[in-house]
Amino acid sequence: MAGILDLLNSDLGKQIVSGVAGSTGTDSSKTSSVLTMGLPVLMKAMEQNSSTSEGAEGLMGALASKHDGSILDNLSGLFGGGVDESVKQDGEGILSHILGTKQSGVEELIGQKAGIDASTVSNILKVAAPLIMGYLGKEKQSQGLSNSGDLTGLLGGLLGGSSTANNQGFLEKILDADGDGSMIDDVAGMFLGEQKDNSNDGIGGMLGGLFGK
Repeated sequence: MAGILDLLNSDLGKQIVSGVAGSTGTDSSKTSSVLTMGLPVLMKAMEQNSSTSEGAEGLMGALASKHDGSILDNLSGLFGGGVDESVKQDGEGILSHILGTKQSGVEELIGQKAGIDASTVSNILKVAAPLIMGYLGKEKQSQGLSNSGDLTGLLGGLLGGSSTANNQGFLEKILDADGDGSMIDDVAGMFLGEQKDNSNDGIGGMLGGLFGK
């Protein structure tokens, strides 16, 4: 299976980057940087959330109904007339559910590395989140997944694809710096200064090496 970062380099991914950039008024290269950093974080957080039966069942239900992939069927129409506010509201709900109270810290950290403000990062992720959920919905259908236990394999496959796999070791350390299994806490902690950042070693150095900053 191709990794989530391989998706960004595909024709579909380029459409998504271009459309999200246009709808948020953000430079395409900055949008690409945000998504390159943000999507593995979201995938990893979803994988952790799905480690409980309740979380897995909730995600499976969402992919079987609201996020079945139909949003990807007419991207030119979606972006051509300006992204509907309901899409952004849906994206905000997705981010809130996945990242919880750590959402702002994650957005701040990504903004620092991408060289843009956190509110712009938030706008980019709000538009992208329903599209990524739609992509997961399509993958669920194409693979014929029918039970919540299959989600771990789906999410793990997207994180283990060729491009993403090259960064997987770094990603694990970044998102779970103290080895406590609470990845999002560690991402927010780095932003808040509880971990090293903006340095040439430690977590800051790893993050810079991973994302080219």
